[in-house]
Amino acid sequence: MLEIKNLKKSFGSRVILDNVNVTIKDQEVLSIVGPSGAGKTTLLRCITGLEQADSGEFTIDGKSFDPNATDTSESVIGVVFQDFNLFPHLSVMDNIILAPTMVLKQSKQVATADAKKLLDQLGLIGKGDLYPYQLSGGQKQRVAIARALAMKPKILCYDEPTSALDPNLRKEVERLISGLKQDGMTQLVVTHDMDFARNIADDILEVSSLDKLNQTAD
Repeated sequence: MLEIKNLKKSFGSRVILDNVNVTIKDQEVLSIVGPSGAGKTTLLRCITGLEQADSGEFTIDGKSFDPNATDTSESVIGVVFQDFNLFPHLSVMDNIILAPTMVLKQSKQVATADAKKLLDQLGLIGKGDLYPYQLSGGQKQRVAIARALAMKPKILCYDEPTSALDPNLRKEVERLISGLKQDGMTQLVVTHDMDFARNIADDILEVSSLDKLNQTAD
């Protein structure tokens, strides 16, 4: 379980997050919802270590955790970015195995075998030799998820995973997130889409203003 206590973040004189408290329970899905500019993406970036919080306490399974310490955060929290951030010059397989071989120091053989299992799990059999430009939006989304899962994180985070997808692909993402939950993956989803959030989440954190965040069971 990941707990965030008294998280504060400002940009200059503008307060974005003020004493925010969040709990992400094991094997559950937490959705952070709210309008643009309310702070939900900043919250996600602080949790994933992409932004340095001004103050606050992070614990995972009761132990202190520093999201900005890359030696530990990369194996704890995985991120699926809004625009996928796939390397265009690398094949699907190479996108997936790059971090495990460089960061986790896995052999290429082990990383490739794990990647093939992920491609199978996510419905991407036979796509390993393709390049990102040859994939649909939904396929890119699944490759991005596979790349994050290849790092074996405890928590998987998504930044607006349906923003560039049509309604049918949104349902596909819902099924993927639900399937990963059944496999025991703890997940955090930032979205502006309340209906999507209700369909996937165990808990919802509503960001209605810069100084009001309300976490409720769904």
